[in-house]
Amino acid sequence: MQNTAGACSIILYSEKDKPRVCDLFMAQVLAFKATGQIPFNWRWRLGYIYCFIVIAQTFLLAVLFLKSSYIMLLSGKLEEITDALTMTIIFWFSVYAACYWLLRWRRLMAFLELINQQYWHHSLPGLSFVSWQRTYLLAKRMTIVWTVACVLGTVLYGLAPLVMGVRALPLKAWYPFDPLQPYVYELVYVMQLSAQIIMGATFGNGSALYVSLVILMCGQFDVLYCSLKNLSHYARLRCCSGVEILRKEQAALPKSLDDELNQYMYCREHLTNLSLLQHLYTQQPALTLPEALHLGVVQCVQLHRFILDACKELEELFNPYCLVKSIQVTLQLCLLVFVGVAGERSMVRIVNLAQYVTLTLVELLMFTYFGELLRGHSVRCGEAFWRSQWWTHTIPIRQDILILLANSKRAVRLTAGKFYAMDIERLRSVVTQAFSFLTLLQKLAAKNQK
Repeated sequence: MQNTAGACSIILYSEKDKPRVCDLFMAQVLAFKATGQIPFNWRWRLGYIYCFIVIAQTFLLAVLFLKSSYIMLLSGKLEEITDALTMTIIFWFSVYAACYWLLRWRRLMAFLELINQQYWHHSLPGLSFVSWQRTYLLAKRMTIVWTVACVLGTVLYGLAPLVMGVRALPLKAWYPFDPLQPYVYELVYVMQLSAQIIMGATFGNGSALYVSLVILMCGQFDVLYCSLKNLSHYARLRCCSGVEILRKEQAALPKSLDDELNQYMYCREHLTNLSLLQHLYTQQPALTLPEALHLGVVQCVQLHRFILDACKELEELFNPYCLVKSIQVTLQLCLLVFVGVAGERSMVRIVNLAQYVTLTLVELLMFTYFGELLRGHSVRCGEAFWRSQWWTHTIPIRQDILILLANSKRAVRLTAGKFYAMDIERLRSVVTQAFSFLTLLQKLAAKNQK
């Protein structure tokens, strides 16, 4: 499989084909290292010391907010209790996420390296082909935009006291001393702002990596589907027979190549340079048409097996993370909305809470929507195969195609702790549960007022 992927990366099919990317996850890994979730490639002690220092900042605020929640439960109002609980949940999940990936960083890096080595940059050639370059760029941009949005939201929240012009801390946490005294205030303010930035980046990193991997796997399915569609054309091109007929068929294709909509999720189709490939294939060992066809099917089966193995490892890595994330999002969404409705009504506070609620809802949508996309897109091998001229070559590829179609009936499912799937149904369930809790809190608040 690895040799096949390497061979596919060396040959460029046209002037629109791009070279293979060696490191797909540079942006994601750099973000994880900056937040202490993966140690830097220094001496192992220095790398882990940096991770400890970064995680300790959010851990300290998580402990302080836990103490604040306890004090508020004894003597505070319901609005103050929910405000303290909200920040407690946020910072404790940040600590959990950082420690989770730090404990599993070797397995994560091995998984990312496996994808770097074995992914297919473009499909088997035919009249047309798809390139994976657009999928890679989309995943990279998604990572950068989402991480910046999460950090920016926390920074604006941390700068609220400066915007209002008051001498107050952005986070109302308990301290065993007076944090507003001279010199101490500035130090505590910087520590809180730093912890908020780390917390925002930690939140963004997990969901950005999840979405990036799903996008890249959907792109690999696009490459597989185009390869299945090109089987008969690839066989004729590989054995250098009937190339003139292929040129006539290519000239008859629609210029926009959009005669079949929704064939691919992210990749775009381009015309193949048949003359270039004919010249390259004549320099390789000669194959008969059945041998070339069988070679193409075997490569498709190997690619499909790689995708399924990668999706299985993706599920194993993320299902504990998604379980805790679902619980955290449910509680956080409920408490944020309640604090926004029943708490302080200043404009700056309303804007900050609206940012947190929006980021929480968008993150939940990312986990569930992209899980749904991968599940639905993973069972379309049969559709792609029917687009090829399979009826003219049934005997030499019958057994391989049956194996491929049998494997394609198993939909890829990303779950939360193996309990439930991360799909649109889970999105509805989390939102329903959150607003059920919100209604309960509102009733408790009304009862306390009476």
